[in-house]
This record gives sequence, C-alpha cells and structure tokens, in this order.
Amino acid sequence: MSDTNFIAQVLTKSTLFVSGFKAFLLLCLCSFLLLSCSTEEPIATSARVSVEVSEDAGIRLHTLSTKPWLITGGDVLVEINLGATLNASQLSVSLNGTDVTARLRMVSSQTMQALLSGLPEGDSVLSAQIKGTQLSESLTLSNYPQSGPIISGPHEQPFYCQTEQFETVTGDVLGPALDANCSIATRVDYVYWSELDEVFKPLPEEAGADGAGAGLPEDMGLITVMEQADIPYIVRVETGTVNRAIYEIAMLHNPADETTFLDPWNKSPSWNEKLVYTHGGGCRSGWYQQGNSTGGVMRRGLFEQGYAITSASLNVFGQNCNDLLASETHIMVKERFIEHYGLPVYTIATGASGGSYQSHQTADNYPGVFDGIIVSSSFPDVTTATIFTLADSRLLNYYFSETNVEDFSQEQQRAVSGFAVWDSIANLSRGAARLDPLYNIDTLLEEQGGEMSLPALQDDLYSPSNIYGLRATVYDHSVNVYGSVANPLNSSAMIAQRPLDNVGVQYGLAALNQGAITVQQFIELNRDIGGFDRDMNHVPRRHSADTQAAKRAIESGRILYAGAGLASTPVIDYRTYNDHREGGDIHMIVHQFSTRQRLRNANGHANNQVMQVGGQWGFTEGQDDLGNLFRQMDNWIMGIRNDTLESDPAERVLRNKPSSLLDSCWDASVEPPELIQEKQEFNGQSRCNQLYPGYLTPRHVAGAPLANDIVSCQLKPMDLADYEVEFTPEQYQQLIDAFPEGVCDWSRGDSSGARHQGTWKSFGPSPINKLY
Repeated sequence: MSDTNFIAQVLTKSTLFVSGFKAFLLLCLCSFLLLSCSTEEPIATSARVSVEVSEDAGIRLHTLSTKPWLITGGDVLVEINLGATLNASQLSVSLNGTDVTARLRMVSSQTMQALLSGLPEGDSVLSAQIKGTQLSESLTLSNYPQSGPIISGPHEQPFYCQTEQFETVTGDVLGPALDANCSIATRVDYVYWSELDEVFKPLPEEAGADGAGAGLPEDMGLITVMEQADIPYIVRVETGTVNRAIYEIAMLHNPADETTFLDPWNKSPSWNEKLVYTHGGGCRSGWYQQGNSTGGVMRRGLFEQGYAITSASLNVFGQNCNDLLASETHIMVKERFIEHYGLPVYTIATGASGGSYQSHQTADNYPGVFDGIIVSSSFPDVTTATIFTLADSRLLNYYFSETNVEDFSQEQQRAVSGFAVWDSIANLSRGAARLDPLYNIDTLLEEQGGEMSLPALQDDLYSPSNIYGLRATVYDHSVNVYGSVANPLNSSAMIAQRPLDNVGVQYGLAALNQGAITVQQFIELNRDIGGFDRDMNHVPRRHSADTQAAKRAIESGRILYAGAGLASTPVIDYRTYNDHREGGDIHMIVHQFSTRQRLRNANGHANNQVMQVGGQWGFTEGQDDLGNLFRQMDNWIMGIRNDTLESDPAERVLRNKPSSLLDSCWDASVEPPELIQEKQEFNGQSRCNQLYPGYLTPRHVAGAPLANDIVSCQLKPMDLADYEVEFTPEQYQQLIDAFPEGVCDWSRGDSSGARHQGTWKSFGPSPINKLY
C-alpha cells in the first residue's frame, strides 16, 4: 500500500468514530502528509509491519511473517493488538467478508495472532471490529504465488530444475519437480548425530516413539543445549520450495517430545527461538538454474548454541549470482519460516565471499530481514569491488601477455596491479569469465568466458553465430535491474546494459609516482590498454558504462550504499588472510576496508562494524573463535532488543556493542596464537598491519577511493601537478593523446549523480516502492 492510499484509508475509517474538532485536525494532518510524503517510501522497515490508526481507535493490525504487500503462497501470520480498555471477546475479524475470528489465538490479554491461509492471488482485505461500536480497522494483504517473483522482476528463462539432483539430509533425492516452477511437496526428515561415525544419519521411524527413548540408535550422540543436559542429538529438517528455490530449515527437535507438531505457538523446546540464515559463495556459473545445494544447514556448532538454521539454493552465488534475486529469496524463505515456526527473536545472516554480498545488501536494502550479520572473506558487493577488479585484471593480463610482452618485469606488472603477488593478475583475469558471454574451448583460460555448469544448456550458449543464445554473465542475469540494449551484431537481439567503465582511469598511477615504472611505460600502458566491447572482446577504445545501468545500480543498492539498513545493523567481519596466497586470490583484505569506508562515507563512522583477522574459525575447543563471534553477536542483538531508551536505531546499536567485541587480529607465529586488539585501518602502522598488510587493486592504484564505489568517474583536464615525476613536453603530449577526454577526478564522485533511493525497492510485480 502506498502512503497516499494508507492515509486515505485512515481518513475514511477514522472519521467514522472521530467527531467534531478531532476530525477537523485529522483532516488537516492528512492533507499535509499527502502533500509532503513520498509515495515510494515503505510504510515500515522492521520485520513486524504495522498500519496504525489514531490511538483513540485502539486497534492495530500487523503482518508478522512479511510485509503486507509481499505475501506469498496464500498464507500469512497476522497479529491484532487492542487498546487496554477494549474487550477482546467483542472482537470480530473477517477476511474478504468471511468471519475468521475463530482462527485467532490469544498470546496475551490484548494481543491475538492467526495464521491465515487460502488467500487468493491479488489483494485481500483483513478487517477487525469491536462489536457494538464503530471501532474498526482494515489492512490490505497482497498475495503472490509461492513460486514468485515479488520484487525481482520477471523470472529468468530458461530455468533448469534440479530437484532430482538435490540430496536431502537423509541421502535421498527430492525427485522430479511437480511443475515448471521446480516445485516439490514439502517434506520433513529427522536425522541424528552418530558418535561412532561422526556424521548425521537418518533417524529410524520407530526411534523414541514411546517417549521414553526406547529404540534410539546405540550410536546416537547427546547434546547439551539451553540448560537441557544430554538430550538426544536429533535434528528436524524441513525441505521445500519457494521462489523456484529449494530451501531447508533445520533445528534440534526430538519427534518423541510432547511438542510433536510445530507451529508458531508450539515450538521445539530445544530451539532458542533465534535463526541463522546461511549462504554459499561463488558466482561464475550462477545462472539459469535452481541449484542442487543450499548454503548448508547442518551446522553442529550452531545447533549446540540452540539456533535454527535456514538457507536456500538461490542463496548460493555459484548457483545464482544476482543479489536482488537473493534478497527476494531471503524475504520469502523467512516468511515461510515464520509461518511454520513463529517469529524468531532475531535473525543473523552469515556467509563468506558471495555470502557476504548477500548479507550486506539485504541488510542495507531490505532492513528487518536480518538483525545482524557475520561475514567472512568479504566484499561490499559484486557490482563494484569484485567486477571492477576482475575486469581491470583481465585488461592488464591481456596487455602484459599479448600487447606488450617484454617491457614490464613481473615486479613492475605487480606494482601496476597493486596485488600482493604477481600470480593474482592471471588468477583474477580468469574470474572475469562471469562478465564474458563467449565460450571457446580454444581460448586461453585467462580469457575464457561463458561458463555454464549445466551440460543440458551448454549447447544453447550465446556466440556470434547464435546471437539469441544464453548470455552467461552477471549483467544479463540481472537484466531486470540494468535494462537492455540492442546487440551491435544484430539490433533485433537484446542484451543487458553494463555499469562498467574505464574511461579516464590512469592505470599504474601510484606505481608511476612511486618510481616503480617509468613515464614512458605509464604512457604506453594507458595508450594501449583499451577496453571491452559488449561481448568482452578486447578493443582499442576504452569501454564506458551505460548511463541507465550505472544509475540503476546506485539507486537500487546493487552498489552497496551502507547508509540505509546497514547503518543500524551489527556487523562482524572476520577473515583468514589470503593476500599472499600462492597462485593469487581475489579475497583480499582491501575489500573489507572498502565496506568500512562506505559505512564511514554514509554514516560518519563505521563503529557498528567489527573486523577480526587470522583467527581459528571454528566452534570446537581450542578453535572456538567463530563460536565466540556468534555468542558476542547474540549479546549485541539482545542488548539492542532490551534497550528501552528512546534513541535512533543506529545509536542503540552503538550503545549496546559488547565492550569485549573489538577489532582484533591474531599473531599465529606464537603458540598459543596471541590476540592483538587494535583498531583495524587500511595500511596503518599497527602490529596487525604488519602481520596482515593490505594491498591495492588496479583501480586503487589508478587513484580510485578506498570505497571503490564509482562506476564512471567525472573527468578533468590533464594537470602535471598531479604527478610526482617529470614529463618531457613530448611525453606530456603523448599523455594528453592517450586521454583525449581527460582523466578521472575521483574526488567528485560518480558522473551519474545518482543516489540510493531508499529501502524495500521493487522491480515488479509488486508496485509498492517500484523503481522505474
């Protein structure tokens, strides 16, 4: 519902019971709001959504499982709150004119909840009235198919179902999909932890059926959780489909317990009522498929802390490299969780690499889905930090291996790239396959593209002879966001626009100023490095971004803003250091600091983000650093929830940050490893900087800011004062000729002038907050 419709609805219903001067004041207030409020802003951004009327009315309707305009599958968990003076026994509730009062459950003296089912697709009206009075309120509920979409735009086609390749926790496969949307019947399996084999095994159906433990497997492990000592280590796993994704939900639960049937009001006694959402990494073949795995829900260390765990196949970036579709899946899976098990106290998102993109961006763009995030090997997003680095690496690799093979030593090449090891240039060039729609077996590995993990679709890949084929790229996978443009090879074939630009970028600038390369090398590098055409072929001319794509990327949060929901989200960012890894590695520590800088740029600080480097990231004794992070995050979020002081949510986050949760690194050269607690700064002078030095990316070497969030730089004329070396007049002219349009003035930001447009944005079919 837009703000305008909301106000109109409030006005219509409020005037039934507000009279005289109160009604006049309300009319004036609503008229003012209609003139001053943006209809694109969401009604609320928390997990619990409410539409409130005047306090005099005393009735409030909420949806608990999702936003009222984003319901899926025909089910929604709702809550009704009554004023203290109202008699709950006089409440009458109807859905589309049908009385549903009998479905209500009292959860407190003035609060009732109901799981409504059977909503038709489209809009429904939930109405509540106090009998014998004019007190009433209604809420519009918009329902979409369980297969989606709701906010990510039209589904990608073709889409390959993989239910027959998905292995459940019991070792079974799900079998054939039931429809073209890859749906399956929801199933529940029980497994137990075998102390003998140290694996989860299917629980025999007869195990513990008498409630006394008879028939339990002899090798069953025991677990102590939530002060319940030595209970059978049994896990309940629900598997189903939403949004064409396979999801899993796992929690400790013994089917022999009194609470056999779980629902929002009957919860497993072994569940701490808190939820962790896990993610998988990857990207390079993440399109056109459902996926045959989730981010993993059988996490022993988390079970031992009492958490329920959920994930979905479209939250593995190696199966779906589209953060908008990932966010949509987060929303829909969490809705399903709440409708089946109730509203969790909080939800933590966790994941490494591609999992960090998803955690950061959903927390920022769709606040309330996650209450805290714990990420590793992190990047701000895939659109900038990752892709800019990969594309620049491919340009450098081509230049050093094809265009100018002899003039740069390996050390000079490394200096131009900024990387810690020379091998990273070729390594990251290979990673640019996610941008390249062309696959050719004869192409060098470093120049390869068009990766497809599905043999069934391999023959359908795009090529110059098959211009209507499948373009296996990040941009084409996100065409709903970026829009399309005619293929230069044939104007009847449409391809995705790109927020990718290197016009004005002075490759090797820092290496030049530091004396690592000569003036002539710098000139020739920038004169001849070139760019990419729309098929990622190397061309002499540099590539420039499509204006609409760059604007959409910034406005919609495909480029992490960090000043929306993330501003009031606790963030723990931990990592194993990979910058010196032999053979190269994309997971460089600089990307962690790029996120921190975006937080500072947007919010004036990054005090809600904690960095830890070099720990022993496990849950077991002696390697419990990750387990400790989850305990610290629990303390942090619970402190926020129990904070009764009136303040901005971001201030509440900072006020409740545990005093023992600090930026840290470990010195692993001593035994046991020494914990060093000091503020983490990029290229500082601390002990942590000495142990874990940061290195630049090619774009940072070219002068880009640490945040690395500029698609197309604004250009300025050449200025010799910007260089710490001398140019001869001839060399200066050569440099001007190499940059006919000017060079980047990174201080002026993106040339599009676009700004993040707020939270809960949609690309359809939901019209609420739709971004056009």
